[in-house]
Amino acid sequence: MRRYGVAVDIVLAVAGIALDVLVSFESWGVPSAPAWLGLTLSVLVGGAMGFVRRWPGPVSFYLSGQLVLTDQLGAYTVNSVQILVPIALGALAYQSRWRWIAPAALCGAGATALNIADPGVAFTTPGWFYSAAAALVPVIVGRYLRGSEGRLPEGEAQGFGPDVLLAGGGVALSVLGTWREWHTGGLPVSVNGLLVVLAGLSLGVVRRMPGMVFLIQALILLVADSYAMKAADTLQGMLMVTVAVFAMRASWGWTGVVYLAACGVTALTLVDHPSQVTAWRAFLLMTMVATPVVIGRYLRGRRLAAELERTMTREAEKHIAARMRADRLAERERIARDVHDIVAHHVGAMVLRAGAAQYALPPGPVADALADIRATGHQVLEDLRGLLNVLRDPDPPDDLPLAEPADLVVDAVERMTAAGLRIKLDLDPKTAHAPLVVSTSAARIVQEALTNVLKHAGPGTDVEVRLALERRRLVVEVDNGPPAAPPAGLPSSGQGIPGMRERAAALGGTLIARPRPGGGWSLIATLPLGDTPPGPLLGDSCRITRTMGERR
Repeated sequence: MRRYGVAVDIVLAVAGIALDVLVSFESWGVPSAPAWLGLTLSVLVGGAMGFVRRWPGPVSFYLSGQLVLTDQLGAYTVNSVQILVPIALGALAYQSRWRWIAPAALCGAGATALNIADPGVAFTTPGWFYSAAAALVPVIVGRYLRGSEGRLPEGEAQGFGPDVLLAGGGVALSVLGTWREWHTGGLPVSVNGLLVVLAGLSLGVVRRMPGMVFLIQALILLVADSYAMKAADTLQGMLMVTVAVFAMRASWGWTGVVYLAACGVTALTLVDHPSQVTAWRAFLLMTMVATPVVIGRYLRGRRLAAELERTMTREAEKHIAARMRADRLAERERIARDVHDIVAHHVGAMVLRAGAAQYALPPGPVADALADIRATGHQVLEDLRGLLNVLRDPDPPDDLPLAEPADLVVDAVERMTAAGLRIKLDLDPKTAHAPLVVSTSAARIVQEALTNVLKHAGPGTDVEVRLALERRRLVVEVDNGPPAAPPAGLPSSGQGIPGMRERAAALGGTLIARPRPGGGWSLIATLPLGDTPPGPLLGDSCRITRTMGERR
């Protein structure tokens, strides 16, 4: 960025020198202005523009002094300095504060007045007006560009369709309203046409830069009033449109400045002689220019009111969402408290009693069963603890470790094998490509299905568990034979199969559970893979076939 800034400074310096050379080189070589002196003045004057970005204040004072000096020397360089002084003042107004702008503008206006004043001739009102305008106009432009006044809000800046329509409509209006007058006046037809087309095209950017468009159209209107007076009427209407757009975008302060400027430009175009100025005509002129200002301010108020309403609506929606979230969190907290006080208490007591009974009995099948009950109870408490954490904190960090679905399946098979089931596990290697959410649901279905087999068929029952990918679906099959012994009739909530069916339906799948002809039950769950990203069901890449719990 630093190199880029230096390059810009060099370009500005070269442009300033080139401007002075083009303006004054014809005077080089005369006895009063030798070529070396003209080139030196060009470098001293134009080269200062290379520092205008970094030190606009000193450059403004320096050029004002050069304007007085070259005017006293009678050098043609004074014409280029008169152009560079407003540029430096505009850069100063864009970057600095009023405590620097005001004295620099006064110096620039004074130097301009000395330049245009002729010795022995009284200084006229137009001379004072020009001197003040030469310093005031660039300051106003610089301050306008410094702020965000009149700029199109970011939310409305999308798309160039309205800009293209405005530009096309502006060109059509300006051309159709003025083309008969292009051959009149002192300017060539091509120049008149170019100015009119430029005025129409400027409407294409009026939404984004209404202030700059106002300056362009005001200058074109003044030129048209001087050389093609009848064409000025159409351009005056376009200027009023720009004033309305500016009033809709800018604050009251800048709107007042543009209103006064528009009144001045309109007066210059409508009044041919000072004797025509009357109080009534001045009132009508000010009212005419005030009309687009009032329309623009009204539209601005409507737009701000709509934005305020949208903001209030968004805030209300956020407030409602926050209240709903707070209510949900309170309900989850109540559920977590009840689960902790009731379920965890009873499971903890069961684990303690099973542990005490295990150590009170000699080693054997009963002690092993109590150890399994104790281990299962500990696992239930761990799962409850995780569930309670989720209930109390519904937005856990993303980097929390998640249990692998493969571990869930293997753990369920091992626990149910230890409880007495004879399980044969068959995993297709293609299941490694199943999405994580699908494979996790499949693992939970396997857990619940094996739990149901243990409850309703009892230990010693043969069970076959199969997981495979078929036609973009993960198929889970759990088949068990008839009970090896009369079941113990363990308590059941009756929510096992409905819960598994809901889990499958949540993924767009199905679950069928029905009795087998020869005894036992068959459960088939079909889970579509969908468009979720793949996640491994098992880390192994080969088919896993296990037979567990076989009796010797």
